[in-house]
Amino acid sequence: MIKLPKRTRTKLWLAGIIVFAAALFFPSVPPKTASAATPSRAECVLELSSRRILHGSNAEERLPMASTTKILTAILVIDDCDLDESISIPGQAEGVEGSSVYLKAGDKYTVRELLYGLMLRSGNDCAVSLALHHSGSVEKFAQAMNRKALSLGAEHSRFANPHGLPHEGHYTTARDLALISAYALQNDTFREIVSCKYYAPRGWANKNKMLTEYEGALGVKTGFTLRAGRCLVSGAQRDGMTLVCVVLNSPQMFERSAELLDSAFGAYRLTRLCSSQEGFEGFACRSDFYYPITDAERDKIRIETELLPEPPQEIGGYAGIMKIYLENHLLFSQNLYMI
Repeated sequence: MIKLPKRTRTKLWLAGIIVFAAALFFPSVPPKTASAATPSRAECVLELSSRRILHGSNAEERLPMASTTKILTAILVIDDCDLDESISIPGQAEGVEGSSVYLKAGDKYTVRELLYGLMLRSGNDCAVSLALHHSGSVEKFAQAMNRKALSLGAEHSRFANPHGLPHEGHYTTARDLALISAYALQNDTFREIVSCKYYAPRGWANKNKMLTEYEGALGVKTGFTLRAGRCLVSGAQRDGMTLVCVVLNSPQMFERSAELLDSAFGAYRLTRLCSSQEGFEGFACRSDFYYPITDAERDKIRIETELLPEPPQEIGGYAGIMKIYLENHLLFSQNLYMI
């Protein structure tokens, strides 16, 4: 390992270029008027690529989440199963209480079809069918859900079933659910399913009004039980930035979600802070780095480099490290190479 010198160069001029470019292409947005919708018991808005939390209110409170549970059910099945496999509906899945697509024992459906029934119609019978197909039992599937959630950083959640019907010890937080949903939305199949307004092969219309009423909506999942209240996870994309919004126990879940998304889209811009194609002083990173920042934060971006005393002469040779800070918070660190 090459030891770097103590000498550090602060590239304030580069930060200035970033600030100038951002100001040029993203003019200031006037503040929005006060919220008209009733705030939720818990809320979280997250930018997908960076996982930066743009808004949080009681985001760490453990709460029931009703059918938004099915987001984790869906992505777990998508990750692990053959979606075109045909399965026979087990008797245990027929007649499950709550929302349903009215599956009958012995009927044949593909895994993919059941996922559409799960996410568009919120079929609890679809959830049980998929859980049994994946793990052999609801209990074992719940264990797999908990392992998956933990691997995604959802450290304060506990899943006891695949559908979200009330169960002691079944809960999440707005932040955890945002992290799970961000991971799911990075999967093309999941995104295709939850953004579908109408699944013609089975005649299933999507219950999520955000798809038709909110500009840039990607869908995701609604939920309701008396215990959980109205819950909604929304995904939306504008100007290349994708946001995930979670509201739990929200009396006006669609209106409140739209307000939170509008506020975040108005305040933040996904800004490229370094480029693999545009180097400086003969050096460049291997990959681009984007981060959501506000107008007020642009002049607080600081870029430092730690370079070797004698940088290599060959193209692609390791030359040092770049670090990008927002004030004193390290956002990104990457090696620099000769170009």
